[in-house]
Amino acid sequence: MARHDQRASTQPDRPVGYGLPTVLAVGLHVLVVVLSVVTLPQRQPEDTQTSSIVQATLISTETTTDQAQRAEEARSRAAARQAEEEAQLAESEALERAAEEQAAEEAARQTEQEAAEREAAREAEAQQRLEARETAEAEAQRRAEEAERQAQLREEQEAQRQRQQEEAAEAQRQAEEEARRQQEAEAQRQAEEAQRQAEEEARRQQEAEAQRQQEAEAQRQAEEEARRQQEAEAQRQAEEEARRQQEAETQRQAEEEARRQREAEAQRQAEEEARRQREAEEQRRREEEARRAAEQASQGLDRAIEGESESVANARQAQEAANSFINLVRRAVEQAWVIPPGATGNLEATIQVQLGPSGELFGASINQSSGDSSFDRSAIQAVEAAAPFGELRQLPAMAQRDFRQFNLRFRPGDVR
Repeated sequence: MARHDQRASTQPDRPVGYGLPTVLAVGLHVLVVVLSVVTLPQRQPEDTQTSSIVQATLISTETTTDQAQRAEEARSRAAARQAEEEAQLAESEALERAAEEQAAEEAARQTEQEAAEREAAREAEAQQRLEARETAEAEAQRRAEEAERQAQLREEQEAQRQRQQEEAAEAQRQAEEEARRQQEAEAQRQAEEAQRQAEEEARRQQEAEAQRQQEAEAQRQAEEEARRQQEAEAQRQAEEEARRQQEAETQRQAEEEARRQREAEAQRQAEEEARRQREAEEQRRREEEARRAAEQASQGLDRAIEGESESVANARQAQEAANSFINLVRRAVEQAWVIPPGATGNLEATIQVQLGPSGELFGASINQSSGDSSFDRSAIQAVEAAAPFGELRQLPAMAQRDFRQFNLRFRPGDVR
């Protein structure tokens, strides 16, 4: 429009009328009114829709303070929009006034002959401005009423939201109360379950304790039975040993009695023979006294030599068997003896050994200590490791009794 005015001012020779400025002013006024009418309603539904969406989304979480603040913001936006509309209206009026002034300036440059036409144009323009103002005022009134209706609608929505919030709060309170009752019921159930489990655990522990006591009693009875069996076995072995010893003693007494009987029988036979010889000698005394005396002397000497040889042979055999047994025991003990480190050559210990009839070890005790406990203990361990000595059964009965108990002397490198 300014460029058009400049072009108009640069052509002074062209006649200028009131028609073009009037048309431009009217068109500008109509454009401003149309833009204000079209633009403002388009913005208001967007705000309403946005507000509705936000209100629908936040209905369960907003507080009364947020709602009041949002209402205040809505009122502020409405006031801002109204102020903007008034500013646009003032701007349109200013533009109109500027157009009027421009038109007036243009009209002033016109000739007096165009005064009537310009006056008519001004009147028409004034009439149009009046109509446009009335239209704008009607539109403003409509927008104010629409804003008031929207505000009332928002208040109703706010009240509805408050009711919904109160209902939601009541529902939440009821839900919390129901949840609390359920929690209390669950806690009661858990407590009862825990008590039942504790009672069950106590019962299982009692059963386990009873089972353990039964097992302990069974084990004690088994150990008692084993101890009784061991004692019975020991007693049986002792009785067996006593029986064997008694049998051996009985055998020895029998052998001794047989020996005495053989000796008595031999003596009786000798006496009988002597008597017969005396009788025969008395019968043949005269004729064969020298020969009978010689024969009798010869027979007595032969018997003495024979008896002495048998006794010597038996004694020698028994001594050889005893020496062989002792040597076997010494070798076995020496092989099993582990001399402790640091044992000096002046140490000496005597161990008393007690054997059973079959050569089993009944006991090994210190008869004379060396003064060194490790040396004495090694000697006893050597005897225990070398036992049993079954060679005892190979000795004659009389020698077996003599070697059921004997002493061993231990020196480093020597066992006697």
